[in-house]
Amino acid sequence: MLNRSSSGLFKQHASILEVLQRVFDVTVIMLTMVLAGWIRQVELDAKYAVLSLLAILIFILLAAVKGVYRSWRTENLATEIAGVIGVWVVTVIALGVLGFASKTSSEFSRVVMVSWAVLVPLGLALLRFFYRKFLHALRGAGRNFRTVAFAGCGNTAQKMSQHINGQSWMGLRVLGVFDDRPASRLSPVSLRLAGNLQALLDQAKAGQIDIVYVTLPMHAERRIVALIDQLADTTVSVFVVPDIFVFDLFHAQWLTIGGMPVVSVFDSPFYGINGGVKRLEDIVIGTLILLLTSPLLLAIALGIKLTSPGPVLFKQRRYGLKGEIIDVWKFRSMSVCDDGDKVVQAQKYDVRVTRFGAFLRRTSLDELPQFINVLQGHMSIVGPRPHAVAHNEEYRGLIHGYMLRHKVKPGITGWAQVNGWRGETDTLDKMKRRVDYDLAYVRNWSLWLDIKIILLTVVRGFVGKNVY
Repeated sequence: MLNRSSSGLFKQHASILEVLQRVFDVTVIMLTMVLAGWIRQVELDAKYAVLSLLAILIFILLAAVKGVYRSWRTENLATEIAGVIGVWVVTVIALGVLGFASKTSSEFSRVVMVSWAVLVPLGLALLRFFYRKFLHALRGAGRNFRTVAFAGCGNTAQKMSQHINGQSWMGLRVLGVFDDRPASRLSPVSLRLAGNLQALLDQAKAGQIDIVYVTLPMHAERRIVALIDQLADTTVSVFVVPDIFVFDLFHAQWLTIGGMPVVSVFDSPFYGINGGVKRLEDIVIGTLILLLTSPLLLAIALGIKLTSPGPVLFKQRRYGLKGEIIDVWKFRSMSVCDDGDKVVQAQKYDVRVTRFGAFLRRTSLDELPQFINVLQGHMSIVGPRPHAVAHNEEYRGLIHGYMLRHKVKPGITGWAQVNGWRGETDTLDKMKRRVDYDLAYVRNWSLWLDIKIILLTVVRGFVGKNVY
């Protein structure tokens, strides 16, 4: 039996917790102003108090608009902190505009203002961190949870249930799945079959269920509409989960075209401002690395010339953004320069690899010329590794979603590489694992993920047991 009284107690006081969050945020904004003045040894007069009150007013209004004080139960801490810091940044910008327009900005100490602007987000982030810890402790004690039920047995309910059970910080408990269909028509899932849809309605009306996820198949439109209509006679929160989300969607999100909702299925994360951030990252880091490694580049070029006949650089056709063919540059590490319809991957003890080339390949130093590709705009520092055209044509017919790697520019290093999937892919399963990591990178891209991959590359990404 679930402890309904404990859950109900905290549901009754949920609004009080939200009010307390606002009070704590206001306190953080006020106290950090005092702290900034104390650190900088500036005596704060009435105008600083007025500024703090104005900041609080703007912040609380913007926070309400952005839904900062809504339930963050199903979202992680980083997302919540990013949201509240974003509101504070807009607040600071608004204060700056008001100060400029009223010509009062010069009346305030700049060092105090900068310190305050930095201290507030730190305080807000710490506040939410400890608030989450408090809620986790409550949920660990069997309190502050919500009971979840699924209407419709299938892969959608199965995947959502696995996600919920794996994220205990959400404070959600899965009661089971309800479905009217006979067992012979139901998908085999590990979820507990708790009854039919009438049993779901009865338990919802009795207050035994907090959240219902409607996971019936999309073609069951009439049943979905009828169920939602009946659930309107209860107090449960109802969410419809289209079963298209069972598939591996790229940045799946709801958009509108002429007021009509559409679902983005396959898309790139690098449109708009994200594309600009990604390009700036490539230019700045790429230029810096080329400048720092220029003596090494010359030494490698000399080493290639002295140890084997042939060109220093090796150019190979590969697929780039949108599947367009690009020329990727590498230091030559083999006695051949294959770039035809059939390209054999380097293998252990491959006789085509020169002695100096083996060293370059093991340490990934043969990839350094690709920073030129990055500055040209054909590649990115971080992204799915580009494969030879012949390999692309082979694997696109064998691995579902393979070409979705090319929704972004190929990279010198990537999420697959720092997780050990470098070098030879002598089995189809190995290539599938590499592609899985590539697609996960595209789905979950952020600037911080790029920085993490670059740092991991420096620490452990230059060598690999499967690199020949």
